Amino acid sequence: MNYEHKVRKELADWEQKMFKPPGWLEKTSKTISNQINHLIPAKVNNIITTTIRSIVRTALFGAEYTPSRPVHRTLNLETSDQDAKELFALYQKIAVAEGAGTGAGGIMFSMVDFPALIAIKMKFMFELAHVYGYDTKHFSERVFILKVFQMTYSGPDNRAKLLSSLKHWHIEKEQWLSDTEYYREMDWETFQIEYRDALDFRKMLQMMPGIGAFAGAWANYTILEELREYAMNAYHLRRLYDDFEVMS
Repeated sequence: MNYEHKVRKELADWEQKMFKPPGWLEKTSKTISNQINHLIPAKVNNIITTTIRSIVRTALFGAEYTPSRPVHRTLNLETSDQDAKELFALYQKIAVAEGAGTGAGGIMFSMVDFPALIAIKMKFMFELAHVYGYDTKHFSERVFILKVFQMTYSGPDNRAKLLSSLKHWHIEKEQWLSDTEYYREMDWETFQIEYRDALDFRKMLQMMPGIGAFAGAWANYTILEELREYAMNAYHLRRLYDDFEVMS
């Protein structure tokens, strides 16, 4: 089995897992998360919402996340994956250290963790795009990054729509060559709620005295792992299609 066949099989397994009915642990975690929602201070929710809006605006229109790393257009998929795993290992270590540090400081420092963690994830995503040969100076590539980010933390219905969008990106990207409507039309309330729900249980543990540092490190470790899984698979979808087009 060559490397591309291996990746195609992994993509099929990933998609099946993505839409598998939730098990007991997932249902229990969701129930706990719903209960926790009522305990989260309004100030924390406001921080999450404001942070998401600010970082999305910066990602779409700013240069803060544009990497100095060159765009690796000539690497084969296997080499790109190796580089991606090395990049991920670096950013996961950064996220773990950040989670442990803010977790040790209690609830006030944990509030700082939300914007810091989103920024770490966004920087990882921008660098990852260059690893796979896609230049984040292009507006459409930034939209792709945000769609992957959103899909990672979405519910099943919205996730299915986003996955379909990514599978047909060679068509959809044409509408995002330069268009500020994406930012204005984004459903901020749904995005914020789904992102918050995806992190609730783990990040609330980070605010508990005595275990905050450990919980913060563990939370950020697993959260970065989820993003890596979705991001690498999203770029696998694109590279398999683009590489096939080049060879045709």
